[in-house]
Amino acid sequence: MTTLHILALSGSLRRASTNTALLQAAAELAPEGLTLRIHDYAALPLFNGDLEIPASVTDLKTAITEADAVLISVPEYNYSLPGVLKNAIDWASRPAYHSPFRDKPVGLISAAASIVGGARAQQHTKQILLGMIAPVFPWPELLVGAAHTKFSDGVLSDVPTREALERYMAGFAAWVSKQKLEPRNTPETGA
Repeated sequence: MTTLHILALSGSLRRASTNTALLQAAAELAPEGLTLRIHDYAALPLFNGDLEIPASVTDLKTAITEADAVLISVPEYNYSLPGVLKNAIDWASRPAYHSPFRDKPVGLISAAASIVGGARAQQHTKQILLGMIAPVFPWPELLVGAAHTKFSDGVLSDVPTREALERYMAGFAAWVSKQKLEPRNTPETGA
C-alpha cells in the first residue's frame, strides 16, 4: 500500500485554534496509509509581487509540491476566509495557472463558533482554489458548527463530530488515491 502524504494548513494562527485542533484530530483519525503534517506558515510576509521570494514562501510552495494533497481547515471571519490563509494561498498561487496548487487535490474542513460551521468561508475558498485549477474534494463536507462546544482542552471530544471527521478522512483518502491514478488533461500535453 502506498502512503499518502497530506499537507495541512490551518486558517488560524491562534495557539488555541479549533481549526488547528481539528487538523490534529484529522491526523489521529486518518485511515492507515495516510500521513498528515501541519505546515506552519506564520512567517509569511504580506503578499507583494515586488518582493524577492522569501524562504518562507519557497518552503510553503515546496511543501505543497511534495504533498499528494492538501487539507485546509478554514475558520470563518466576517463571512469569509481569514486574511492569513488568503495571504498564504496568494503566495503559493504563483506563477498563475502553474502554481503548486495546479491539479493538487485539496480538501476543506472548518470549525467555527457559528452554527453554519464555516460554510461561507469554505465556499469562498473553493472559488479561490478553482481559479488556481485545484480540484476540491466534493463530498462528504465537514463543517463543525458551535465548535467551542466540541473541543475540550484543545482536543476534539464530541463523539458524533469525531465519527464524521473519520468518515471524511476515509473519503478524502480514497478520492486522493483516485486523483493520483487519473491522467490530467492539460493544454500543454494534450492528454
